[in-house]
Amino acid sequence: MVVEMNARAQAGPPPDSSLRGPLAYAISCFTIWGLAYGLLDVLNKHFQETLHVGKAQSSWLQIAYFGAYLLMSVPAGWVLQARGYKAGLVLGLMITTLGAFLFVPAASAASFPFFVGSMFVLATGLCFLETAADTYVNILGPPQHASQRLNLAQSFNALGVFFGPLIGGALFFSPAVTSSLGGEQTAVQITYAVIGILVMLFALVLSRAHLPEIYDDPHKPATTSAEPSLVAPLIQQRHFVLGVITQALYVGAQVGIGAFFLNLVTETWTGMTSQQGAFLLSLATVGYLVGRFASTVILLKVRPRTLLTVYGLANVGLCLVVSAGIEKVSAIALVAVFFFMSAMFATIFTLGVRDLGPHTKRGASIMVMAIGGGVALPYPMGMIADAHGTSTAFFLPAVSFAFVALYGWWGSRTPRDT
Repeated sequence: MVVEMNARAQAGPPPDSSLRGPLAYAISCFTIWGLAYGLLDVLNKHFQETLHVGKAQSSWLQIAYFGAYLLMSVPAGWVLQARGYKAGLVLGLMITTLGAFLFVPAASAASFPFFVGSMFVLATGLCFLETAADTYVNILGPPQHASQRLNLAQSFNALGVFFGPLIGGALFFSPAVTSSLGGEQTAVQITYAVIGILVMLFALVLSRAHLPEIYDDPHKPATTSAEPSLVAPLIQQRHFVLGVITQALYVGAQVGIGAFFLNLVTETWTGMTSQQGAFLLSLATVGYLVGRFASTVILLKVRPRTLLTVYGLANVGLCLVVSAGIEKVSAIALVAVFFFMSAMFATIFTLGVRDLGPHTKRGASIMVMAIGGGVALPYPMGMIADAHGTSTAFFLPAVSFAFVALYGWWGSRTPRDT
């Protein structure tokens, strides 16, 4: 690797102590898109109730959010390749700011299509941000600790996911708050205006920070091994191609689960309100957070492939319980799903981009593009939920998690694993 210190590139990575500041800045970005995602699932139910849209139609929020990842990850990769990590992070923050501010006129108009468009702009910024931050954390230190670093960073992402439903539940589903603010969408308007201001301030701080630029040396093999497969084109590397497919299926499952969490728990837990469901979603994200910290420790002793296989199989079983629609039991099983989802994204990401050498940045941008798989499940799950009940729709995430387990067991193998 070659590390750029100030304007000139110098050979060799900086000492670990010099990476702590840049790593802290990068990890801070994870909290931002965690909060945005945590609010997304609450908005889904909020608009069902206040704008009177159906379950399938409300899933357009998720389609806009993850469609941005599908369409904008390659441009984000180009920016990363041409201008570096710092430029990618700052640009992502500024676009996120614009998207957040667009929620203000959307709320004034109480227009669902306007909200969908605003969500697309906001998610475009998050796509640039995540493409840069995921890759930066992945390579900002010893390669053998990449899974632990990314899981640690994703733990701070889970903090944002935790606070999102708490904020949304307290503000969006409270008649007292709605009345005091003077309208059903005013709480949404204020929430996103505050988010926009805070993200803009962080962008200004980050623009002045020193972030060393790390490059893969194209003349150096990815590892000490001279095997050609380690530097082969991306399309020829099975673990990468299957990793992208698996990541898309996993994100589709995660998004579908979040989108219809409130519907599932209010339908299978007699007497539960939407506000209580939002708070239960926040409790589920505590399991998500605990799972990420626990997985960071477990990965010190267990291979990432093994962890991914076990977690995938666990969620297949839990989603089948959810799909049975059992009073209270299905809701509790759905909460448990979050613990086992916790390490999946980071583990699939690091398994998919390992040994890519000079293709790492491009491979990482494509892996982030796989987040666009979030558009795949929400709408069909909404159609199934409208026709047959929400619980039945959870058969689809069960199938996705089966593919995750298969990737951990077989698809993620590289020549060094044989």
